[in-house]
Amino acid sequence: MMRAFFALTALAISMNVAAQTPMEAAREALWASHGGGTHWAVMGEQLEYLYGPHDPALALEGQAWYGSDINKLWLKTHGTYETTEHAWEDLELQMLYSRAVRPFWDAQIGVRADIGPDPKREYLALGLQGLAPYWFEVDANLFVSTRGDVSARLEAEYDLRLSRSLVLQPRVELNAAFSDDTGIGIGIASGFTHAEAGLRLRYEITPQIAPYLGVTWERAFGGTADLAEDEERTALVAGLRFWF
Repeated sequence: MMRAFFALTALAISMNVAAQTPMEAAREALWASHGGGTHWAVMGEQLEYLYGPHDPALALEGQAWYGSDINKLWLKTHGTYETTEHAWEDLELQMLYSRAVRPFWDAQIGVRADIGPDPKREYLALGLQGLAPYWFEVDANLFVSTRGDVSARLEAEYDLRLSRSLVLQPRVELNAAFSDDTGIGIGIASGFTHAEAGLRLRYEITPQIAPYLGVTWERAFGGTADLAEDEERTALVAGLRFWF
């Protein structure tokens, strides 16, 4: 009797294990298709031509990431190229590790390099990027240079959909410095240093490709304005936004 009992128990356990095997495979497939996989994306936020009272220029801002919903590796870049001088006015590259800390919010840490023009600088970069209430996209950063200079940057933008294809995007960027940095080729005074605002109207040919027109305004403040060649700039822009 006992032998029969143990035999039936072993058979039941083996049948249960066999039944769990396809279920576990199904669960893994579900996890992979709903957040457990590894993905990537490339986003050209701004590829534009600026025309105004100052020299015309080309501006680039983009980012790319690779990873899962929880952990990602980010690359970010932005810069301005002076078409008359045939030289970069500024060019920045960031490499960051990102981890989701709350729904719609990632904490980031990595390095930033100013690779053109002189002076070339390297920074420790700390950031928080995500989607604020009412669908505002926010990117806040704190930078510490190898010289010990500390600065901060806050970017915010919002997509206002006017129709199925037309999107109006206001965008604001604020910069501050916690110490003076007045080396050769650079003039930053402590305090609130720069503000930039833009308004761009894009037409989405497809969700991935959208040409746009707009206007940008940039101003230096405080001691930074005293050190700047141009305290204020306004320009019309025409560009392309894309992602894949």
